[in-house]
Amino acid sequence: MKMLKIFFATMMTLTLAALIGCAETKTRQSSGEYVDDTAITTKVKTAIYDEPSLKSAEINVETFKGVVQLSGFVGGLTSLSKAGEVTRSVRGVKLVNNDLRVR
Repeated sequence: MKMLKIFFATMMTLTLAALIGCAETKTRQSSGEYVDDTAITTKVKTAIYDEPSLKSAEINVETFKGVVQLSGFVGGLTSLSKAGEVTRSVRGVKLVNNDLRVR
């Protein structure tokens, strides 16, 4: 009986530790947010790739808690603003930090 209590106490402790480990903080995402952000990043990259006026190979996309950061280089101011527009049109994007540079 004592071994059973120790076993259940150990299992509860491990379960609690696992749940706490999946919790979000200001600098860390929950597991669900990570999956959502990965999907947003993929959708943004696809939208940029599908836009003929943008060279997608020179644009980097990162997402954290729905905030998308664009970095890299574009050919002109029109492309810079077009990349921001395309990104904002993607469902799930909360904010766009457009750090693209004109080459």
